[in-house]
Amino acid sequence: MLHSVSVGETLAAIPLVRALRHRYPSLPITVTTMTPTGSERVRSAFGNDVYHVYLPYDLPCALKRFFDQVNPKLVIIMETELWPNLITELHRRNIPLVIANARLSERSAAGYKKIGSLTRSILRRTTLIAAQNQEDGERFIDLGLQCSHLAVTGSLKFDISVTPELAARAVALRRQWASRRQVWIATSTHEGEEAILLAAHHELLNRFPDLLLILVPRHPERFPTTQALTQSLGFSYTLRSSGEVPATDTQVVIGDTMGELMMLYGIADIAFVGGSLVERGGHNPLEPAAHAIPVLMGPHTFNFKDICLKLSEAGGLITVKDADSIVKEVNSLLTDEDYRLYYGRHAVEVLHQNQGALQRLLTLLEPYLPPPANSSI
Repeated sequence: MLHSVSVGETLAAIPLVRALRHRYPSLPITVTTMTPTGSERVRSAFGNDVYHVYLPYDLPCALKRFFDQVNPKLVIIMETELWPNLITELHRRNIPLVIANARLSERSAAGYKKIGSLTRSILRRTTLIAAQNQEDGERFIDLGLQCSHLAVTGSLKFDISVTPELAARAVALRRQWASRRQVWIATSTHEGEEAILLAAHHELLNRFPDLLLILVPRHPERFPTTQALTQSLGFSYTLRSSGEVPATDTQVVIGDTMGELMMLYGIADIAFVGGSLVERGGHNPLEPAAHAIPVLMGPHTFNFKDICLKLSEAGGLITVKDADSIVKEVNSLLTDEDYRLYYGRHAVEVLHQNQGALQRLLTLLEPYLPPPANSSI
């Protein structure tokens, strides 16, 4: 069984699930999530190849009934979901628990320290934590994890790729939408960011009248709000869900569908990744990097501190802070093709240079996986 709470964790889990299915083709896999967006991502990535259900809340009776039904031989939790009752129930049943792609920010570690004895108890019942980097691993040790239960594997988020099928779909859509137009995309945006991005787009249209913006809010419940804002500011727009091809005078496409983000990145010349102009910690910059396009983010990237540092040091990430700095950077990238290719090339190089976490994790999982012919996970 593999648990990924929402979209970000699910995206990181996709290469792992695919690798497990390839190595253990007869092994049934249950994937659990907690949000509709995570659920939709699982369904779009795997269809009926895995069994998907929502994980119950962390209540003893609910978890007991759930594990009676599912009866996993191994549980993998993506990133850091330390649920006391879930971990206690797994320990009681002698079911190994691996926290994969684990990360623990300074802020989160401080929160867990406030409940120190409970945190130590949870960590001592965890079979293995596969941390993204040494810094994260040391925080787990500081909270009470035994050194022998820690491995540093790197981040699974680097082990993504653009499949030939995905690339072909993106090329076809680009030809259909904007064969002779430049395109930039702003994704995973939160409240307060769309207004900044639309203000920047308004200014950029004065310099690039044919420029198309693809605007993708992070949460589906904000699609109508984003549409209303775009309309109130006087933009000509269309909704991706309508299936309409943007007209030559369409200025904004609102990405109000699920499971298409990686394809939409493939249409764009430049990407801005949201949750970073406001204090949400940012979202995954490696998805646009996989398409070898320049990546822009705001200053608030603590959720991806290590990844953003690698990208910045290699010249694969541009930091912006407001509408004016977005206009300045996008203008430079659209005007100078060599500049644009430089940032895109360096971004994808960082991705390739840091891959390998998946293979390291699969090796660590081998002792806990039963023979594939007659087992379940």
